[in-house]
Amino acid sequence: MTRWLAEQRLVLASQSAVRRALLQGAGLAVDVHPADIDERGVEAAAGDIGPDEAAALLAREKARAVAARMPGRFVLGADQTLALGDRRFSKPADRSAARAHLLDMRGRTHSLHAAIAVARDGDVLFEHRDAAHLTMRDCSEAFLDEYLDAAGGAVCKSVGGYQLEGVGVQLFERIEGAYFTILGLPLLPLLDWLRRERLLRS
Repeated sequence: MTRWLAEQRLVLASQSAVRRALLQGAGLAVDVHPADIDERGVEAAAGDIGPDEAAALLAREKARAVAARMPGRFVLGADQTLALGDRRFSKPADRSAARAHLLDMRGRTHSLHAAIAVARDGDVLFEHRDAAHLTMRDCSEAFLDEYLDAAGGAVCKSVGGYQLEGVGVQLFERIEGAYFTILGLPLLPLLDWLRRERLLRS
């Protein structure tokens, strides 16, 4: 049962099936219209910014891009970056790249920075960012290969090459941070804002 109060559905400016499922599971009415922006170009134009600001910038730009072509609609942009020390990771292009990322991260702690932004017409109405810290087990290369076989093409769908909600959880020994942040959508702050704006039943 939807708890959404606005006449028109919330627009999700992302093709992430996980984000869509989280929103729908929370009772929101959602339309999906992925933003078509050059993410690496946006980051390059911004210069030397940290992973948290990069996630926030991309969330804003995605929300703005879709809001510009959907007047009057509330549009949610979201992004997530992964930092391992001074290195920043993007989604792996293929299995080989995913394997290399996992080899670099095993036995070490990396940070996931997730950000969301809600835009309507030309204005960003709400922003939030959060971080989680994940320590990967120092697992064998044989285990990583077994994991990659089990995960299949899903390893290329998320930064880091894993999905914590699936078999990827077996890669980790310690996790610090909100579950929804790790999934790339800080959901509780979003729901709180939507209730305050009377867009959700409270």
